[in-house]
Amino acid sequence: MVNEESLTGLPLGGQAYSVSTVDGPALQDLIDTYNAAWGARDVEAIVALHTEDSVFENHTTGDLNVGREQISGAIAGIFRVFPDLSFETRRQYVREDLVVQEWTASGTHLGSMTRSGVEVEPTGRRVEYRGMDVIPFRDGLVARKDVYSDGVTLLRQLGLSQI
Repeated sequence: MVNEESLTGLPLGGQAYSVSTVDGPALQDLIDTYNAAWGARDVEAIVALHTEDSVFENHTTGDLNVGREQISGAIAGIFRVFPDLSFETRRQYVREDLVVQEWTASGTHLGSMTRSGVEVEPTGRRVEYRGMDVIPFRDGLVARKDVYSDGVTLLRQLGLSQI
């Protein structure tokens, strides 16, 4: 269900503005569309579902990307490193303007990547690791995507950690 509310607030100089919230089947459809774009590795479609000022933060790698242009570059970079990357959703929690989802990612490391300033050449290894997204929506678009993933398992599978 999409709800429209009119609010008056000082942040916009006392002007009335409209905020729409998305919930229920409409939010489920929205997150399904977003996840399908990730599954298709369609950077343009993914970014189109983000607000202009959206934030994409990977708390495992420390990467912070703000705005559609930076987010586009970050996502394209992910797909260069793992061109066959896919996600399987394990659990989803869908509530008014918020989705939290647990997933398992799998892919083959075929592109170079940088972690903490260290360049890692392609290993050709197949990886599978778990993670979670926290995705608040604003006006029917992704306002922010916070990613938390099992970096230790990823690094171990790439042969970069003995932990």
